[in-house]
Amino acid sequence: MSTIAMPKPDDRVLARKPEIVAALAAAVGEENVISDPMETRAYECDALTAYRRQPLVVVLPRTTEEVSAALAACNRLGVPVVPRGAGTSLAGGALPTEDCVVLSTARLTDVLEIDAPNRFVRVQTGVTNLSVSGAVDSEGFFYAPDPSSQLACAIAGNIAMNSGGAHCLKYGVTTNNLLGVRMVMMDGEIVEVGGAHADAANYDFLGLICGSEGQLGVVTEATLRILPKPEGAKPVLIGYDSPEVAGQCVADIIKAGVLPVAIEYMDRLCIRVTDEFSGAGYPDVEAMLIVEVEGAPDEAEAQLAKIIEIAQALGPSALQESKSPEQAALIWKGRKSAFGAMGRINDYMCLDGTVPVGQLPYVLKRISEIGAKYGLECGNVFHAGDGNMHPLILFDANKPGDLETAEAMGAEILRLCVEVGGCLSGEHGVGVEKRDLMTDQFGPDDLEAQMAVKDCFDPKWLLNPAKVFPLEVSASRRDA
Repeated sequence: MSTIAMPKPDDRVLARKPEIVAALAAAVGEENVISDPMETRAYECDALTAYRRQPLVVVLPRTTEEVSAALAACNRLGVPVVPRGAGTSLAGGALPTEDCVVLSTARLTDVLEIDAPNRFVRVQTGVTNLSVSGAVDSEGFFYAPDPSSQLACAIAGNIAMNSGGAHCLKYGVTTNNLLGVRMVMMDGEIVEVGGAHADAANYDFLGLICGSEGQLGVVTEATLRILPKPEGAKPVLIGYDSPEVAGQCVADIIKAGVLPVAIEYMDRLCIRVTDEFSGAGYPDVEAMLIVEVEGAPDEAEAQLAKIIEIAQALGPSALQESKSPEQAALIWKGRKSAFGAMGRINDYMCLDGTVPVGQLPYVLKRISEIGAKYGLECGNVFHAGDGNMHPLILFDANKPGDLETAEAMGAEILRLCVEVGGCLSGEHGVGVEKRDLMTDQFGPDDLEAQMAVKDCFDPKWLLNPAKVFPLEVSASRRDA
C-alpha cells in the first residue's frame, strides 16, 4: 500500500451526485458529461499510475464559456474540481478524489490565431505541445518547449506544471514562452492575463499562474511565443566509462560559457534499453551525453569544436558527430522514447528534482549509493544542461512492499537535491508525489505565503484538492 494518503470523500457530495450531474448537463450539455462509473474509471489516474481514485463525474467542455458554467455550478454546490489536460502528469497532478468532478480540456483543441510577424500563436489549451509547432511550421516558426511527451501532452498541463524539455537550456521552459492566458476562476469568472506582448505592466500574475498546478484557476486559452526555426542543428554523442566524469563534462561545458541548445544525459541502463527500442546505435558506455548545437553553419561548427575540446580533455570512450539529418533524428528518437522504452522492462517512478550543474558528479554518485541501499535499480536520463534530474526508480507493482520502497528511495533522492541547493521539481510539478516533501524545501512562513495566494484565488479550496500542500494543512484550510 502506498504511503501517500488521500482525503476521505465527502459523503454529502457523494449523496448529491444526481443534482451535480444535472447541474453540469445544464451547463455544458448532457453529451459532455460522463457519470457512469464504468466510463469515469478511464480518468482514475494520470501517468503516475501507482495511485488511482475514481472521480464522481467527468465533464468535457468545448469553450471557455462552458468551462465557466461548469465551474460556477461546482462552486455553488461545493464540489471539488480536478483540472485535467492530457493526463500525462508524472507527479499525480491530475489524480482525482472520489468526490470530485474532473474537468478535462481534451475538447479545447482549436488554434485560434497565428501571427508570424509578431511571433505569437493563440490556442485553446487542449491542443498538444507538438501540434503548436505543426501549426506554425509552414510560416518558418516553432514552439520551443519540448517535453518528451510532446506528442501527447497538452498545453494546459504544460502551463500547470511549467514544463520544459530537452531544449530548455537555450530557450527556457513554459514560463519563458508564455505571453498570456485566458483563465476561469473557481466561481466562473473569466479573466485575461498578459497578451500578445512581452512583459505586461503591473503585477506578474502570469508568472504566478504558470506552474500553479491547477490550484488557482483553469487556463482555457494561451498566447505562446513562437521562434524562427534555426538554420540547422547538429547533435554529438559523448560517452564515458564513469557517470561522475560525464557529469563533470556537463559542468565544464557550462563553466566555459558555451550555450548548446541541449545537453542530455543517459546512463548505461537507459542507453541499453532505449537503443534496443529505437535502433539509434548508441555506444556501449557507462554514461552518455547528447549535446546539440544549432544556428548558422560557421557558428554551429565553432560551438561544436569547443564542446569536443572540453569533452576530449576528460578522456571519452566514445565520441560520434551526427552526419545527417536522419542520423540526428534517430539520436533524438532514442532519447525522446526513453520513458516509454523503460516501461517495457518494469514499473518505474520518475522523479524530477533539480540540482546545481556543478553538483551533478556528486549527486550521480549518491543516487547510485542510495539505489544500493534500497536494493532497487535506478536509470538516469535527464536534462543535464540545467541540472533537471530524472531518476527512474524501477520496481514491481505486483510485489508487496516494492512501491513503498520506491517511494522511500525517491524521497531520499529528492531530499538530496534540496540539500545540495536544488529543488524538488524542475518541470513535473509537486502533485501528490512530492506533496509531503514540501516542508523539506519550504519553511512554515514560505508555505503560509503560498497558501495565502490560493486563499485569494480559490477561497473555498475546491480546485485540485490534496495536491501541492501537505494534506493536513490543506484539509484544515478547506474546512475553515
